[in-house]
Amino acid sequence: MASPFFFELAGLLLGLLFGSFLNVCISRLPEHESIVTPRSRCMACGHTIRWYNNIPILSWLLLRARCRDCNVRISWRYPAVELAVGLWFVIVLHSPVDESFSFFGSAIGFVLKPAVSAQVLSVLTLGFLLIGLMVMDWQTQRLPDAFTLTGIGIGFVFTCVQAFFLAPGEGDIVLNPTHQLRLSSPGSFAAQGNVFLTGAEAMVLGRIAAIAGAALLLLGVRWLYKAFRKRDGMGLGDVKLLAMIAAFLGFGQSLVALFVGVIVASVYGIALVIRRKAGAESKLPLGSFLAAGGLFAALFGHPIVDWYVGLLR
Repeated sequence: MASPFFFELAGLLLGLLFGSFLNVCISRLPEHESIVTPRSRCMACGHTIRWYNNIPILSWLLLRARCRDCNVRISWRYPAVELAVGLWFVIVLHSPVDESFSFFGSAIGFVLKPAVSAQVLSVLTLGFLLIGLMVMDWQTQRLPDAFTLTGIGIGFVFTCVQAFFLAPGEGDIVLNPTHQLRLSSPGSFAAQGNVFLTGAEAMVLGRIAAIAGAALLLLGVRWLYKAFRKRDGMGLGDVKLLAMIAAFLGFGQSLVALFVGVIVASVYGIALVIRRKAGAESKLPLGSFLAAGGLFAALFGHPIVDWYVGLLR
């Protein structure tokens, strides 16, 4: 039987590789450059980076954070992003989003339920996208459509996959009041019985509504701010980012991400004002804080939403 440590180590190594690729996306997408060609190169001297100088974290340490060709210092951002993605993979695989998720227990030592597998892959992908968007918005105040709009599509596809593998009757929404609902029309047609959506229909339609609702929420805030202040206070990239989070997690958890992101952004802004490093007209990278809120919501949003809904019952 395989040890959980083996899979967490494999997740860490895989995450480091994805983090290395994410660094390419962070460097090139805001500048509208291809992430495929040319090969990775030093941003100072333009020399192509040799494969053995491009090993995540290890090469940065061995080179002492300097380019082998021109000796220019290599930013700490590169190993930080690689480590962040690697740790994200470890966290998700160590604390899976579903208790029935298991990496071991069969003769071949690798058993996955399709719906749960899609959910886990969905959270891994969301973390990859959010870490990239967090860094890109912090450095350039840009949230590329290649991540946000593509992310909305990917998140919705994962939802459809999860819906496809739902067990019969799982997640069905059934309206069954004490007194049966009667539907009638002028043509003397009458029907009695339950009105329901299947679990797959409820999941897919609910996720479409979540994406639209999250986008409309921030669009409304953006419109109100502009109406009162006569200037833009929020970019459309932030709207697309929250819609992307909703595509992966649903509306409730996207609200958790928004709440956490706004609170942290406010605290950061107040701290800058106190230190006299910002003023009323200063711009904050809200997308970075929303992305951080999305990471928080992916791990803790579901129980928070359940707790809050329980208070309303």
